[in-house]
Amino acid sequence: TLLTVLSLVIITILFTVPFVVSRRIFPSSRVASTLFGGSKMRVSTASGNGNNIDPMVAQPYQLLQKTKLSSDSYLLRYAIEGRSILGKDSKIPTCIKVDYNEDSKEGGIKLSKSYSPITHPETEGTFDLIVKSYPLQPGGGVGKYLCDMQVGDSITATLKKERMMHGSPVVEGRWKHVGLIGGGTGVAPLLQLARIILDSSYDTTIHLLFINRHDDDILGKSIIDQMVVDHPKQFFVTYSLTGRGTDTQYETGRGTVDMARRALPPPFSGKGESDTMVFICGKDGFVAHWGGPVGRGPPKADGSKGPKVQGPLDGVLKEAGYTVEQVFKY
Repeated sequence: TLLTVLSLVIITILFTVPFVVSRRIFPSSRVASTLFGGSKMRVSTASGNGNNIDPMVAQPYQLLQKTKLSSDSYLLRYAIEGRSILGKDSKIPTCIKVDYNEDSKEGGIKLSKSYSPITHPETEGTFDLIVKSYPLQPGGGVGKYLCDMQVGDSITATLKKERMMHGSPVVEGRWKHVGLIGGGTGVAPLLQLARIILDSSYDTTIHLLFINRHDDDILGKSIIDQMVVDHPKQFFVTYSLTGRGTDTQYETGRGTVDMARRALPPPFSGKGESDTMVFICGKDGFVAHWGGPVGRGPPKADGSKGPKVQGPLDGVLKEAGYTVEQVFKY
């Protein structure tokens, strides 16, 4: 009958419309916890980002949230406007260059510093930075500038080119075992690498060795520990402290061959195969201690520093048996 047909049409509409709406609002995506808070955010699973604004062009990013992590370090969350994700590819690690005019007057000295977000590159709408407020000094002060900002203020930043790591910017599925050696805020890009790998379909194991001066300097420890809980068969963490009066539950010291062997995946498997990569990130002296100094290419035409050059492998990792192809100085 006509009444029966109309009833079927109404029922179909009632069940179909909410589904369509929900697909538009909540597309096939993972929901990830923010690193230093209990809120949730959507993350895109597409390889592109639907950009309207080119991320390679300097542009403002507004500070949305500011969380104190230690006496001189903050977690800063910024808004992404004009596109969905920070970079061009949701699977490739990101890094931005923040510009700051040391003197607000016209013609003042322009400073810049690079920062790697700790959030997954797929994260939509926002990205998080860990920033340490170092004391002001000639030619420095970007960290203090960022930490002194208030919610609602904006920075000017540019997305940097993809970092080529032994021939490719991709980190998913390239190695069976990954070691991460971080010193202080140098842990930031390593956390992003870890998140990309752990969120992939590969079963790569990750060993993080995080070295700080004191217990209070371990940034984001609760979140790192939670990553271990979430990925007990893939993610392993060792902490080491270099300051006096350190807690005996951690390793102590800046790093030795024995520490490397305890905390990192071995350079070769039992069959003699090489399926390990180790990333190092921290201050220049820290990186040199573990893998040898990072060099610089010729200065650019504008007088700025030349590109980083990996240079020969040296330091603790060389002594521990790793090869130059198995180490990347981030």
